[in-house]
Amino acid sequence: MTDTIGLLHPGSMGAAFGAQLRARGHTVLWCPEGRGPGTRRRAEQAGLEPEAFPELVSRSDVLLSLCPPAAAEETAARTAEVGSARVGTIYVEGNAVAPSRMRRIADRLGPIPVVDGAVVGSPPLGGTYPTLYLSGPGKLVDRIAELFAGTDVRPHDLGDSIGKASALKLAYSSYQKVSRVLAAVAYGAAETYGVSDELLAIAARRSRSYLLETDYIPKTAARAWRWGPELEDAAVLLADAGLPDTLVQAAAATLARWSENREERTDIAEALEALRTRGNQDRPS
Repeated sequence: MTDTIGLLHPGSMGAAFGAQLRARGHTVLWCPEGRGPGTRRRAEQAGLEPEAFPELVSRSDVLLSLCPPAAAEETAARTAEVGSARVGTIYVEGNAVAPSRMRRIADRLGPIPVVDGAVVGSPPLGGTYPTLYLSGPGKLVDRIAELFAGTDVRPHDLGDSIGKASALKLAYSSYQKVSRVLAAVAYGAAETYGVSDELLAIAARRSRSYLLETDYIPKTAARAWRWGPELEDAAVLLADAGLPDTLVQAAAATLARWSENREERTDIAEALEALRTRGNQDRPS
């Protein structure tokens, strides 16, 4: 069975997804209106069919939104305003948005059924196989998973709760992307003081992601009283090197929420609950 997919919009990830769907015999539409030459080039290389936005919506069996996260709600709102989607059209919100935004998007689309999607991994090019996490009504998720059968995109069903896919994506991004930023400023500080080679040698001794070491969360809570001041000095180091220190200051502020856990034995659930409850106490009433 072949389908018509409206792609909103063909950036590097979207165009690669479109090419995968085209290779399976599906028709993939895109809207050239307001798009630059780079987007047009990607769309042409992927074999996508240009179409005006209202016709794109009315012709599509599936609308796949893969755009910058900041534009996700605007894209959904424009789709809803067109109001010409055919009966049974499915809207896949595949952007990195918070679950609360995901639910707003679903509400805004009204009668158009929505699947929550999240892509983890690089674009499916040259032997890379990103995972498309999906959550929402089972029949709709199955329908989208079937669409990508035989492609280099690996669908993964997270269940019927809208927001799960978005939560997974941002939970991962909060670690992965912030880690990349911290790596840049840490390397910049080491380079400023002529110790970058030694820093890389220390880093090379580890091959395991800290994210896998969940059993270390209670230990972090217990040591927060010592780690916080150390990070405050690290922030001074970065500032003296002319580098941004805000992420490290934020980490020190987070550790301060565990200030009452000094050398205390807790489990993971208790340590996380302390972060939540003390965070609520910090908020102005």
